[in-house]
Amino acid sequence: MTRAAPPGRGLWPLPALLAWAGCWTLFVGLGRVGLGPWLAVGAATAFGVACSAWAATAWRRLFVALGFPLSLAASGLAGALPAWGWLLPLALLALLYPLNTWRDAPLFPTPRGALEQLARLAPLPAGAAVLDAGCGLGAGLRELRRAYPMARLTGLEWSWPLRWWCGWRNRFATVRRADIWAADWSGFDMVYLFQRPDSITRAAAKAEGELRRGAWLASLEFDAPTLRADAVHVCPDGRRVWLYRAPFRRR
Repeated sequence: MTRAAPPGRGLWPLPALLAWAGCWTLFVGLGRVGLGPWLAVGAATAFGVACSAWAATAWRRLFVALGFPLSLAASGLAGALPAWGWLLPLALLALLYPLNTWRDAPLFPTPRGALEQLARLAPLPAGAAVLDAGCGLGAGLRELRRAYPMARLTGLEWSWPLRWWCGWRNRFATVRRADIWAADWSGFDMVYLFQRPDSITRAAAKAEGELRRGAWLASLEFDAPTLRADAVHVCPDGRRVWLYRAPFRRR
């Protein structure tokens, strides 16, 4: 059976073109109201970096984030900037996505409605502690709240701008800046992940070593190759949430 493509993935490169158009519109508009060129470049670059958060892959995020400064460099307007001004786009990108986040999943947003009916397969008691490990902008936290309205939700995010933004948007949850691999998972009744295929094995090993009996590991889209799933939730778009309950069964 053919799996449905995630919403918006087939529209590429339209999101990049729209982001770049928005950057240029902002840059020109700020220049017309008298803002200095380097401030206008900083604001437009920051807008592009923020837009990159919604791209589906790491390379697309980089493509969106660097589109405006690269196109500016290729234009005749670049000479109006001081030489140090070209460090600003790289600094903004590094600030939003520190290097170690690229080894995991810089930002894979959980689609709206992806976790509907999840509680039917993985029931949790009222007040259960649920962790979104690598919460990004908080899309996963919002879907977990819909699935488990009585749960105590925690999000961990390494990028401090994303952590701040996520905490501001999702005040119902506790959002902390932390390395998900160094954090202790033992106090949670469920750990939810939307990672890369090459990091799910590491997550499974960490869950085996830390999660208490009866706790769940939930992985959107990527199956842990070392564990046997206790249940599989099929999302509305055809993707799957693989559910593993401690003590885990190995393959």
